[in-house]
Amino acid sequence: MIEFIDIHKAFGSKQVLRGVSLEVKKGEIMFIIGSSGAGKSVLVKHLVGLIRPDAGRVILDGVEVTNLTEEEYYPIRKRCAMVFQNSTLFDSMTLLDNVALPIRKHFKLSLAEARSEAKAKLALVNMEQHAERYPADFGDGMRKKVAIARALTLNPDFVIFDEPTTGIDPISANIVDRLIRDLSDRLGVTSIVVSHDLRSIFGVADRVAMLYKGQLVLDGPPSLYRETDNAIVQQFINGRPQGPMEV
Repeated sequence: MIEFIDIHKAFGSKQVLRGVSLEVKKGEIMFIIGSSGAGKSVLVKHLVGLIRPDAGRVILDGVEVTNLTEEEYYPIRKRCAMVFQNSTLFDSMTLLDNVALPIRKHFKLSLAEARSEAKAKLALVNMEQHAERYPADFGDGMRKKVAIARALTLNPDFVIFDEPTTGIDPISANIVDRLIRDLSDRLGVTSIVVSHDLRSIFGVADRVAMLYKGQLVLDGPPSLYRETDNAIVQQFINGRPQGPMEV
């Protein structure tokens, strides 16, 4: 479904991506991992045109999207939803109206129609019973679920999760993990998850790609990460900063 082919990207003198090639298959949950500054978020932002590569190609469903104009990216962005580390909900609006907002904007529905659709999306994340409450009533994990419901409003083919379990407690993180898995199993959503949460990696991912200093060092199922003797991967998995990963 998605191909990154020999992607290079630098910001000034800092070379962030050094020829990354990676394929994401339809319906799978792909985790992209690596230490801070490895280029994880930079890579996935190429998919929706938030960043353009210095060299390389991005392919979506067999069509190259690397050099599309801003206007040509609009339909692609409708197919892709992003869930950021912070839930970015509007505190002055109910959960229902937070989710209804993009529905009204993109589908030109009445308020009542948009709210009906929004309630259905909240039901997907088991939050419909709290529809009339406000974000401040909930912790980070529950707000993250609402953010995911809002991301689903355009019925996306794929969702990019940027550090979805960072900063939330283990119980809430487990809920988010199960939700990502459920979206894949029930709706066929393709998920790209930028993360360094080892519990999520081994509990949810179908495949894991690890970046190190802007290059792909390993790509395969989670079991491969337990078995590999690659020193860089082992240091990341075991949390040892010394040796070649040391900055």
